[in-house]
Amino acid sequence: MIGRPASTLIDGPAGPIEIVVESPDAAPLGLAVVAHPHPLMGGTMDNKVVHTLSRAHVAAGWTAVRFNFRGVGHSGGAHDDGVGETDDLLAVLQHHLSQSPWQGRPWALAGFSFGGFVAARAAEAMAHHAPAVVSLVSPATSRFNVPVVPAATLVVQGEADDVVPLASVLDWARPQALPVTVVPGAGHFFHGQLPLLRQIVGHHLRAQAPGVVAAA
Repeated sequence: MIGRPASTLIDGPAGPIEIVVESPDAAPLGLAVVAHPHPLMGGTMDNKVVHTLSRAHVAAGWTAVRFNFRGVGHSGGAHDDGVGETDDLLAVLQHHLSQSPWQGRPWALAGFSFGGFVAARAAEAMAHHAPAVVSLVSPATSRFNVPVVPAATLVVQGEADDVVPLASVLDWARPQALPVTVVPGAGHFFHGQLPLLRQIVGHHLRAQAPGVVAAA
């Protein structure tokens, strides 16, 4: 487990959902929800790429909420192939957006691998109240039917990813005319390249919210 604040539990559609909330030192720009990789392949909210995504958002001025999908850690329920997991993400989002500090505030979505697929599904479900920023790392396009995402979505992909091949991500992005940022030599988990990943995500967040000044 990577060092982090203690987790708490909120109500979810399949039982409790375990969450961790991290905030910047100054007043946050908005709320970001970060989704983790496949639960049946060891994915949890303590995954290093998920941690990197959370820290990038906090450094750019956002409060970051990461959580365990149903059946993971202290979250109730059982794996549901992305359908129930989308409901979990939306429950986490709505729990916070219903609270007075976040009502009417910008919100963002991020996800890694299976979590990228779920984040894309959540963005589609919330099209009537679109996220301000979406950041996807190695979205699982070779394994799931990842929907079309907002035009300004950041997609980061490792050139040497042997779990989600680069060609699959490009085939998904091409019909959307969606740019893909490729990290040369990086594998699925960005070993040795997590600082660069954090820099890429942080740059995108600050570009989408130029009023936020924060160190990467």
